[in-house]
Amino acid sequence: MQIAMAGLGTVLLVTSSTGRYGLAGEVAAAGSAGYALVSPLAARLADRFGQGRVLPPLTLLYGASTAGLIGCAHLRAPGWALMGCSGLAGAATPQLGSMARARWSTLLGGSPLLQAAFSLESVADEVIFVAGPVLVTVLATEVYPASGLEVAAATCVAGSLLLAAQRATEPPASTAGVRRGVRGHLLPARGLVTLAPVGLFFGAMLAAIDLATVAFAQQHGHKPLAGFILGGYALGSAASGLWYGSRTWQASLRRRFTLNLGAAAAGTATFWAMPGLTVLAAVMLCSGPAVSPMLISGFSVIERQAPPNRQTEAMAWLTSAISVGTAVGSTAAGQIIDTAGARWGYGLAATFAVAAVLTCLLGLTKLTVPTVAPTPYETQRIQ
Repeated sequence: MQIAMAGLGTVLLVTSSTGRYGLAGEVAAAGSAGYALVSPLAARLADRFGQGRVLPPLTLLYGASTAGLIGCAHLRAPGWALMGCSGLAGAATPQLGSMARARWSTLLGGSPLLQAAFSLESVADEVIFVAGPVLVTVLATEVYPASGLEVAAATCVAGSLLLAAQRATEPPASTAGVRRGVRGHLLPARGLVTLAPVGLFFGAMLAAIDLATVAFAQQHGHKPLAGFILGGYALGSAASGLWYGSRTWQASLRRRFTLNLGAAAAGTATFWAMPGLTVLAAVMLCSGPAVSPMLISGFSVIERQAPPNRQTEAMAWLTSAISVGTAVGSTAAGQIIDTAGARWGYGLAATFAVAAVLTCLLGLTKLTVPTVAPTPYETQRIQ
């Protein structure tokens, strides 16, 4: 819930007190940048010492930093104070997505069920992304501006501590293996050479869509509807994730990733031309189905390429790249929207989408994965 609510909640909180989308984008970008810079290190520590030892201190620091951000907003503190608290909160955000996927890899490694597990994980994310934007927008606009971030922080702290307590599914710590892997290669999977910049552009695209949608809804006199429109985008993605995970695919992972990325970019390229909120909501609902299969395919490539003792770190690199893109997109889109309006924000999102597709095409060879058959024990267990 925190990931689905924090960025938009920060934008709504800052704009309610300052009226400046540029500053709101910068504060949200600071949180994304903090997350991106620290998350691979935190994930590496989780691989080395275990998730149960890393999660509690990160969670407490995240809660305290978010409280500081809300306090600064109430006191109308200068921009540097807002960005500092946001950056620290982002840096301390627990790596729940990467940690959960690492647990699935440990439980189902080499099994055809692993794609279904990743699909389930992505669909759960998307369902939360349906509820998150709607909830944070309603709370921030109808209750009080900070309530959205407060709920996000509360769910993050509770969920992180609950996951830390689940020791039975926790991947084993691998101190020696991680040390050897770090010395040998900086990146734990070669596909990150392509997927990291693609994720950066994709994250920037999503951030630009978020800010532009809030501004577009405000221009049409219905700002609270922004969360419902963004929730519809996530709903389309969640529905396609269920369908995608229920099928056995013959096409390669890199082909599936490329096609879904292209479809997501094509949908984004139309948003700037929408005449009103109703048509925009319908088009975004129809464009969302490409997102979840693309993310599932991307994480599957990383899982197949990364060594077992660097699974959490490998997936954190991809989420970090997306977070860097979110920071870039929030900052750039906020400035453009302040200057030229919401439609130019959607135009920027389309530019990022095209850049993601071109980057993917240039680095396709890095996305090949080995074919791994299940062991006899895994085949018997699946049956």
